[in-house]
Amino acid sequence: MAIVKPFLCVRPEPGIASRVAALPYDVYSRAEAKAETEREPLSFLRIDRAETQLPDEVDTYADCVYEKAKELLTGMMEDGSFLQETVPCYYVYELTMDGRSQTGIVACSSIDDYASGVIRKHENTRADKEMDRIRHVDACNAQTGPIFLAYRARAEIRGIVDGAKEQEALYDFVSPDGIGHRVWRIGEPGQVRALEAAFSQVPSTYIADGHHRAASAVRVGLKRREENPGWRGDEPFNYFLSVLFPDDELMILDYNRVVKDLNGMTAEEFLEAVSGKFSVERTGGAPFRPGRKGTFGMYLDGCWYRLETRREPSGDPVEDLDVSVLQDTLLGPILGIGDPRTDTRIGFVGGIRGLSELERRCREDMRVAFAMYPTSIGELFQVADASSLMPPKSTWFEPKLRSGLFIHLLT
Repeated sequence: MAIVKPFLCVRPEPGIASRVAALPYDVYSRAEAKAETEREPLSFLRIDRAETQLPDEVDTYADCVYEKAKELLTGMMEDGSFLQETVPCYYVYELTMDGRSQTGIVACSSIDDYASGVIRKHENTRADKEMDRIRHVDACNAQTGPIFLAYRARAEIRGIVDGAKEQEALYDFVSPDGIGHRVWRIGEPGQVRALEAAFSQVPSTYIADGHHRAASAVRVGLKRREENPGWRGDEPFNYFLSVLFPDDELMILDYNRVVKDLNGMTAEEFLEAVSGKFSVERTGGAPFRPGRKGTFGMYLDGCWYRLETRREPSGDPVEDLDVSVLQDTLLGPILGIGDPRTDTRIGFVGGIRGLSELERRCREDMRVAFAMYPTSIGELFQVADASSLMPPKSTWFEPKLRSGLFIHLLT
Protein backbone atom coordinates (compact mmCIF):
# COMPACT_ATOMS: atom_id res chain seq x y z
CA MET A 1 0.00 0.00 0.00
CA ALA A 2 1.14 3.56 -0.74
CA ILE A 3 3.01 5.69 1.78
CA VAL A 4 1.97 9.30 1.14
CA LYS A 5 3.09 11.68 3.87
CA PRO A 6 2.66 15.34 4.82
CA PHE A 7 5.84 17.40 4.90
CA LEU A 8 7.40 20.65 6.09
CA CYS A 9 6.89 22.62 2.91
CA VAL A 10 8.95 25.60 1.81
CA ARG A 11 6.72 27.77 -0.38
CA PRO A 12 6.65 31.30 -1.81
CA GLU A 13 5.24 34.23 0.08
CA PRO A 14 1.67 34.61 -1.28
CA GLY A 15 2.27 38.01 -2.84
CA ILE A 16 4.88 36.64 -5.25
CA ALA A 17 3.61 33.07 -5.83
CA SER A 18 2.26 33.85 -9.29
CA ARG A 19 5.63 35.29 -10.33
CA VAL A 20 7.69 32.44 -8.85
CA ALA A 21 5.64 29.57 -10.32
CA ALA A 22 7.40 28.19 -13.40
CA LEU A 23 6.82 25.51 -16.00
CA PRO A 24 9.04 22.42 -15.66
CA TYR A 25 12.71 22.99 -16.40
CA ASP A 26 12.80 20.52 -19.29
CA VAL A 27 10.19 22.19 -21.51
CA TYR A 28 12.65 24.97 -22.38
CA SER A 29 15.78 25.17 -24.47
CA ARG A 30 18.61 27.16 -22.87
CA ALA A 31 17.77 30.23 -24.93
CA GLU A 32 14.07 29.97 -24.11
CA ALA A 33 14.83 29.55 -20.41
CA LYS A 34 17.04 32.62 -20.39
CA ALA A 35 14.39 34.68 -22.16
CA GLU A 36 11.78 33.57 -19.64
CA THR A 37 13.93 34.53 -16.65
CA GLU A 38 14.56 37.91 -18.25
CA ARG A 39 10.82 38.38 -18.70
CA GLU A 40 10.15 37.37 -15.07
CA PRO A 41 13.16 37.81 -12.77
CA LEU A 42 11.41 36.00 -9.89
CA SER A 43 10.65 32.89 -11.95
CA PHE A 44 11.76 29.71 -10.25
CA LEU A 45 13.25 28.75 -13.59
CA ARG A 46 16.32 30.76 -12.64
CA ILE A 47 16.91 28.19 -9.87
CA ASP A 48 15.84 25.13 -11.86
CA ARG A 49 17.97 26.30 -14.79
CA ALA A 50 20.66 28.32 -13.03
CA GLU A 51 22.81 28.50 -16.16
CA THR A 52 20.44 31.31 -17.19
CA GLN A 53 22.07 33.45 -14.50
CA LEU A 54 25.59 32.84 -15.79
CA PRO A 55 27.43 33.85 -18.99
CA ASP A 56 26.32 31.99 -22.11
CA GLU A 57 29.70 30.33 -22.52
CA VAL A 58 29.33 28.47 -19.19
CA ASP A 59 28.50 24.82 -19.78
CA THR A 60 24.96 23.87 -18.77
CA TYR A 61 26.30 21.09 -16.54
CA ALA A 62 29.28 22.90 -15.01
CA ASP A 63 29.71 22.66 -11.25
CA CYS A 64 29.13 26.39 -10.88
CA VAL A 65 25.61 26.01 -12.32
CA TYR A 66 24.51 23.80 -9.44
CA GLU A 67 26.33 26.01 -6.93
CA LYS A 68 24.44 28.99 -8.37
CA ALA A 69 21.12 27.18 -7.96
CA LYS A 70 21.90 26.56 -4.27
CA GLU A 71 22.94 30.19 -3.79
CA LEU A 72 19.73 31.51 -5.36
CA LEU A 73 17.45 29.19 -3.40
CA THR A 74 19.20 29.94 -0.12
CA GLY A 75 18.97 33.64 -0.84
CA MET A 76 15.22 33.55 -1.41
CA MET A 77 14.71 31.57 1.79
CA GLU A 78 16.81 34.02 3.77
CA ASP A 79 15.21 37.19 2.39
CA GLY A 80 11.66 36.04 3.13
CA SER A 81 10.62 35.29 -0.42
CA PHE A 82 10.06 31.67 0.69
CA LEU A 83 8.34 30.63 3.89
CA GLN A 84 8.64 27.31 5.73
CA GLU A 85 5.77 25.58 7.48
CA THR A 86 6.25 24.76 11.16
CA VAL A 87 4.12 21.57 11.06
CA PRO A 88 3.87 18.89 8.36
CA CYS A 89 1.01 19.59 5.95
CA TYR A 90 -0.62 18.34 2.79
CA TYR A 91 -1.76 20.72 0.07
CA VAL A 92 -4.61 20.61 -2.40
CA TYR A 93 -3.50 21.86 -5.83
CA GLU A 94 -6.17 22.61 -8.44
CA LEU A 95 -5.29 23.41 -12.05
CA THR A 96 -7.88 24.70 -14.51
CA MET A 97 -7.41 24.76 -18.28
CA ASP A 98 -10.13 25.66 -20.79
CA GLY A 99 -12.80 25.40 -18.11
CA ARG A 100 -11.75 21.91 -17.00
CA SER A 101 -10.18 21.32 -13.59
CA GLN A 102 -8.09 18.58 -12.00
CA THR A 103 -7.16 18.53 -8.33
CA GLY A 104 -4.17 16.80 -6.78
CA ILE A 105 -2.71 16.27 -3.33
CA VAL A 106 0.79 17.67 -2.79
CA ALA A 107 2.68 15.31 -0.52
CA CYS A 108 5.81 13.20 -0.19
CA SER A 109 6.00 9.67 -1.59
CA SER A 110 8.38 6.96 -0.43
CA ILE A 111 11.57 6.04 -2.26
CA ASP A 112 11.02 2.49 -0.95
CA ASP A 113 7.61 2.42 -2.68
CA TYR A 114 9.44 3.34 -5.89
CA ALA A 115 11.95 0.53 -5.38
CA SER A 116 9.32 -2.07 -4.49
CA GLY A 117 6.95 -1.26 -7.35
CA VAL A 118 4.13 0.26 -5.29
CA ILE A 119 4.90 3.34 -7.37
CA ARG A 120 4.61 2.02 -10.90
CA LYS A 121 6.47 3.22 -13.97
CA HIS A 122 5.83 3.05 -17.71
CA GLU A 123 8.98 4.68 -19.18
CA ASN A 124 12.70 4.07 -19.24
CA THR A 125 14.97 6.90 -18.13
CA ARG A 126 18.23 8.22 -19.55
CA ALA A 127 21.28 8.32 -17.30
CA ASP A 128 22.42 11.75 -18.55
CA LYS A 129 19.07 13.36 -17.81
CA GLU A 130 18.97 11.71 -14.39
CA MET A 131 22.45 12.95 -13.51
CA ASP A 132 21.56 16.58 -14.13
CA ARG A 133 18.67 16.48 -11.63
CA ILE A 134 20.66 14.35 -9.18
CA ARG A 135 23.29 17.07 -9.05
CA HIS A 136 20.65 19.80 -8.79
CA VAL A 137 18.73 18.11 -5.94
CA ASP A 138 21.94 17.22 -4.11
CA ALA A 139 23.40 20.72 -4.40
CA CYS A 140 20.17 22.49 -3.37
CA ASN A 141 19.43 19.91 -0.68
CA ALA A 142 15.89 20.14 -1.96
CA GLN A 143 13.40 18.74 -4.43
CA THR A 144 11.90 21.63 -6.35
CA GLY A 145 9.93 19.98 -9.17
CA PRO A 146 7.06 17.69 -8.09
CA ILE A 147 6.51 14.28 -9.66
CA PHE A 148 3.09 13.90 -11.32
CA LEU A 149 1.50 10.74 -9.89
CA ALA A 150 -1.93 9.21 -10.51
CA TYR A 151 -4.07 6.85 -8.47
CA ARG A 152 -7.44 5.18 -8.87
CA ALA A 153 -9.99 7.60 -7.44
CA ARG A 154 -11.28 6.98 -3.92
CA ALA A 155 -14.37 8.62 -2.37
CA GLU A 156 -12.76 9.20 1.03
CA ILE A 157 -9.86 11.15 -0.50
CA ARG A 158 -12.24 13.21 -2.62
CA GLY A 159 -14.28 14.04 0.48
CA ILE A 160 -11.20 15.41 2.27
CA VAL A 161 -10.23 17.41 -0.83
CA ASP A 162 -13.72 18.90 -1.13
CA GLY A 163 -13.61 19.90 2.52
CA ALA A 164 -10.26 21.63 2.09
CA LYS A 165 -11.62 23.65 -0.81
CA GLU A 166 -14.19 25.24 1.49
CA GLN A 167 -11.35 27.15 3.17
CA GLU A 168 -9.71 30.30 1.84
CA ALA A 169 -7.07 29.48 -0.77
CA LEU A 170 -3.39 30.08 -0.03
CA TYR A 171 -2.76 30.89 -3.70
CA ASP A 172 -5.21 31.79 -6.44
CA PHE A 173 -3.84 33.08 -9.74
CA VAL A 174 -3.83 32.60 -13.48
CA SER A 175 -0.43 32.02 -15.08
CA PRO A 176 0.58 33.73 -18.34
CA ASP A 177 -0.45 30.66 -20.37
CA GLY A 178 -4.01 30.96 -19.07
CA ILE A 179 -3.91 28.09 -16.57
CA GLY A 180 -5.69 28.72 -13.27
CA HIS A 181 -3.87 27.67 -10.08
CA ARG A 182 -5.44 27.40 -6.63
CA VAL A 183 -3.85 25.92 -3.53
CA TRP A 184 -5.26 25.06 -0.10
CA ARG A 185 -3.47 23.72 2.96
CA ILE A 186 -4.48 20.64 4.95
CA GLY A 187 -2.79 21.09 8.32
CA GLU A 188 -5.40 20.25 10.94
CA PRO A 189 -4.05 17.11 12.69
CA GLY A 190 -7.26 15.10 12.33
CA GLN A 191 -7.50 15.80 8.61
CA VAL A 192 -3.81 15.04 8.14
CA ARG A 193 -4.22 11.67 9.84
CA ALA A 194 -7.37 10.92 7.84
CA LEU A 195 -5.67 11.65 4.53
CA GLU A 196 -2.58 9.61 5.38
CA ALA A 197 -4.83 6.71 6.39
CA ALA A 198 -6.87 7.02 3.18
CA PHE A 199 -3.75 6.79 1.03
CA SER A 200 -2.58 3.77 3.02
CA GLN A 201 -5.51 1.93 1.40
CA VAL A 202 -4.30 2.79 -2.13
CA PRO A 203 -2.45 -0.28 -3.47
CA SER A 204 -0.48 1.51 -6.19
CA THR A 205 0.31 4.93 -7.53
CA TYR A 206 1.54 5.59 -11.06
CA ILE A 207 4.09 8.00 -12.50
CA ALA A 208 2.17 9.96 -15.10
CA ASP A 209 4.90 12.51 -15.83
CA GLY A 210 8.35 13.05 -14.35
CA HIS A 211 10.10 9.68 -14.61
CA HIS A 212 13.54 11.33 -14.67
CA ARG A 213 12.78 13.56 -11.68
CA ALA A 214 11.50 10.55 -9.75
CA ALA A 215 14.51 8.39 -10.57
CA SER A 216 16.85 11.24 -9.63
CA ALA A 217 15.09 11.87 -6.32
CA VAL A 218 15.33 8.18 -5.44
CA ARG A 219 19.02 8.01 -6.31
CA VAL A 220 19.75 11.05 -4.13
CA GLY A 221 17.79 9.45 -1.29
CA LEU A 222 19.80 6.24 -1.59
CA LYS A 223 23.01 8.26 -1.70
CA ARG A 224 22.03 10.04 1.50
CA ARG A 225 21.37 6.70 3.15
CA GLU A 226 24.92 5.62 2.31
CA GLU A 227 26.23 8.88 3.76
CA ASN A 228 24.15 8.41 6.92
CA PRO A 229 24.58 4.73 7.93
CA GLY A 230 22.43 5.26 11.01
CA TRP A 231 19.39 6.40 9.02
CA ARG A 232 16.06 5.47 10.57
CA GLY A 233 13.60 5.86 7.70
CA ASP A 234 11.79 9.01 8.78
CA GLU A 235 14.42 11.41 7.42
CA PRO A 236 13.16 13.69 4.61
CA PHE A 237 15.62 12.20 2.10
CA ASN A 238 13.62 8.96 2.22
CA TYR A 239 10.74 10.70 0.41
CA PHE A 240 10.21 12.74 -2.73
CA LEU A 241 7.92 15.61 -3.66
CA SER A 242 4.85 14.54 -5.60
CA VAL A 243 1.36 15.66 -6.62
CA LEU A 244 -1.15 12.81 -6.76
CA PHE A 245 -4.25 13.07 -8.97
CA PRO A 246 -7.28 10.77 -9.19
CA ASP A 247 -7.47 9.00 -12.54
CA ASP A 248 -10.99 10.20 -13.33
CA GLU A 249 -9.87 13.85 -13.45
CA LEU A 250 -6.90 13.43 -15.77
CA MET A 251 -6.75 14.07 -19.49
CA ILE A 252 -3.99 12.85 -21.77
CA LEU A 253 -3.52 14.71 -25.04
CA ASP A 254 -2.38 13.24 -28.32
CA TYR A 255 1.36 12.96 -28.98
CA ASN A 256 1.76 13.21 -32.73
CA ARG A 257 4.49 12.16 -35.17
CA VAL A 258 6.22 13.88 -38.10
CA VAL A 259 8.69 12.22 -40.50
CA LYS A 260 11.25 13.92 -42.75
CA ASP A 261 10.85 11.79 -45.90
CA LEU A 262 9.03 8.85 -47.47
CA ASN A 263 11.98 6.47 -47.28
CA GLY A 264 12.77 6.79 -50.98
CA MET A 265 9.19 6.30 -52.19
CA THR A 266 7.00 8.59 -54.24
CA ALA A 267 3.75 9.73 -52.65
CA GLU A 268 1.83 7.24 -54.78
CA GLU A 269 4.10 4.34 -53.78
CA PHE A 270 3.85 5.34 -50.14
CA LEU A 271 0.03 5.53 -50.19
CA GLU A 272 -0.11 2.11 -51.86
CA ALA A 273 2.12 0.63 -49.13
CA VAL A 274 0.00 2.21 -46.39
CA SER A 275 -3.16 0.84 -48.02
CA GLY A 276 -1.81 -2.65 -47.50
CA LYS A 277 -1.90 -2.16 -43.72
CA PHE A 278 -4.71 0.35 -43.19
CA SER A 279 -7.97 1.36 -44.74
CA VAL A 280 -7.22 4.79 -46.21
CA GLU A 281 -9.78 7.51 -46.84
CA ARG A 282 -8.88 10.90 -48.27
CA THR A 283 -10.68 13.56 -46.21
CA GLY A 284 -9.42 16.71 -47.93
CA GLY A 285 -7.88 19.94 -46.69
CA ALA A 286 -9.48 20.18 -43.25
CA PRO A 287 -7.44 18.60 -40.43
CA PHE A 288 -8.59 15.13 -39.46
CA ARG A 289 -8.54 14.43 -35.73
CA PRO A 290 -8.97 10.72 -34.84
CA GLY A 291 -12.17 10.13 -32.90
CA ARG A 292 -11.46 6.68 -31.53
CA LYS A 293 -8.75 4.14 -30.86
CA GLY A 294 -7.35 2.43 -33.95
CA THR A 295 -7.76 5.46 -36.21
CA PHE A 296 -5.11 7.95 -37.29
CA GLY A 297 -4.94 11.20 -39.20
CA MET A 298 -2.25 11.47 -41.88
CA TYR A 299 -1.16 14.70 -43.58
CA LEU A 300 0.71 14.38 -46.88
CA ASP A 301 1.28 16.91 -49.66
CA GLY A 302 -1.36 19.32 -48.39
CA CYS A 303 -4.07 16.69 -47.92
CA TRP A 304 -5.47 14.88 -44.88
CA TYR A 305 -6.29 11.17 -44.81
CA ARG A 306 -8.13 8.98 -42.32
CA LEU A 307 -6.34 5.70 -41.57
CA GLU A 308 -7.88 2.77 -39.72
CA THR A 309 -5.80 -0.19 -38.67
CA ARG A 310 -6.61 -3.67 -39.91
CA ARG A 311 -4.61 -5.29 -37.14
CA GLU A 312 -6.66 -7.26 -34.62
CA PRO A 313 -6.04 -6.61 -30.90
CA SER A 314 -3.43 -8.97 -29.43
CA GLY A 315 -4.34 -8.63 -25.77
CA ASP A 316 -0.87 -7.28 -24.98
CA PRO A 317 -1.23 -3.83 -23.35
CA VAL A 318 1.84 -2.43 -25.10
CA GLU A 319 1.33 -3.95 -28.57
CA ASP A 320 -2.28 -2.70 -28.60
CA LEU A 321 -1.39 0.94 -27.96
CA ASP A 322 -2.03 3.10 -31.01
CA VAL A 323 1.54 4.40 -30.84
CA SER A 324 2.73 0.78 -31.09
CA VAL A 325 0.35 -0.04 -33.94
CA LEU A 326 1.61 2.94 -35.95
CA GLN A 327 5.25 2.11 -35.24
CA ASP A 328 4.95 -1.62 -35.91
CA THR A 329 2.84 -1.46 -39.08
CA LEU A 330 3.82 1.83 -40.74
CA LEU A 331 6.69 3.83 -39.28
CA GLY A 332 8.98 0.81 -39.00
CA PRO A 333 8.27 -1.43 -42.00
CA ILE A 334 7.21 1.28 -44.49
CA LEU A 335 9.13 4.42 -43.48
CA GLY A 336 12.15 2.64 -42.03
CA ILE A 337 12.01 4.25 -38.58
CA GLY A 338 13.77 1.50 -36.61
CA ASP A 339 14.19 3.08 -33.18
CA PRO A 340 12.10 6.21 -32.64
CA ARG A 341 14.25 7.08 -29.61
CA THR A 342 17.32 7.65 -31.74
CA ASP A 343 16.20 8.04 -35.37
CA THR A 344 16.73 11.66 -36.45
CA ARG A 345 14.15 11.36 -39.24
CA ILE A 346 11.21 11.35 -36.81
CA GLY A 347 9.93 14.17 -34.62
CA PHE A 348 7.20 14.40 -31.99
CA VAL A 349 4.63 17.14 -31.52
CA GLY A 350 2.60 17.50 -28.32
CA GLY A 351 -1.13 17.75 -28.81
CA ILE A 352 -1.25 21.10 -27.03
CA ARG A 353 0.17 22.61 -30.24
CA GLY A 354 -2.79 21.50 -32.35
CA LEU A 355 -2.99 19.85 -35.75
CA SER A 356 -2.03 23.09 -37.50
CA GLU A 357 1.47 22.52 -36.12
CA LEU A 358 1.65 19.26 -38.08
CA GLU A 359 0.75 21.13 -41.26
CA ARG A 360 3.37 23.79 -40.53
CA ARG A 361 6.08 21.19 -39.94
CA CYS A 362 5.23 19.48 -43.24
CA ARG A 363 5.53 22.81 -45.04
CA GLU A 364 8.88 23.62 -43.45
CA ASP A 365 11.00 20.58 -42.59
CA MET A 366 8.95 17.38 -42.68
CA ARG A 367 7.15 15.38 -45.38
CA VAL A 368 4.39 13.44 -43.63
CA ALA A 369 2.59 13.78 -40.28
CA PHE A 370 0.41 11.49 -38.20
CA ALA A 371 -2.28 12.65 -35.78
CA MET A 372 -2.83 10.19 -32.94
CA TYR A 373 -5.83 9.31 -30.81
CA PRO A 374 -4.68 9.98 -27.22
CA THR A 375 -3.47 7.14 -25.03
CA SER A 376 -5.92 6.75 -22.12
CA ILE A 377 -5.06 6.76 -18.42
CA GLY A 378 -6.52 3.24 -18.30
CA GLU A 379 -4.02 2.08 -20.92
CA LEU A 380 -1.20 3.69 -18.94
CA PHE A 381 -2.32 1.80 -15.81
CA GLN A 382 -2.54 -1.49 -17.74
CA VAL A 383 1.00 -1.13 -19.09
CA ALA A 384 2.42 -0.18 -15.69
CA ASP A 385 0.51 -2.98 -13.92
CA ALA A 386 2.05 -5.45 -16.38
CA SER A 387 5.53 -4.07 -15.48
CA SER A 388 5.90 -3.14 -19.14
CA LEU A 389 7.14 0.03 -20.80
CA MET A 390 5.40 2.31 -23.27
CA PRO A 391 7.06 3.37 -26.51
CA PRO A 392 8.65 6.83 -26.32
CA LYS A 393 6.37 9.87 -26.54
CA SER A 394 3.17 7.95 -25.81
CA THR A 395 1.52 10.48 -23.48
CA TRP A 396 1.26 14.24 -23.24
CA PHE A 397 -0.28 15.56 -20.02
CA GLU A 398 -1.76 19.03 -19.70
CA PRO A 399 -1.80 21.24 -17.78
CA LYS A 400 1.78 21.05 -16.56
CA LEU A 401 2.56 21.26 -12.84
CA ARG A 402 4.42 24.37 -11.76
CA SER A 403 7.78 24.30 -10.03
CA GLY A 404 8.58 26.59 -7.11
CA LEU A 405 5.19 26.52 -5.40
CA PHE A 406 6.22 23.59 -3.18
CA ILE A 407 9.76 22.72 -2.09
CA HIS A 408 10.81 19.68 -0.07
CA LEU A 409 14.06 20.05 1.86
CA LEU A 410 16.06 16.86 2.35
CA THR A 411 17.28 17.73 5.87
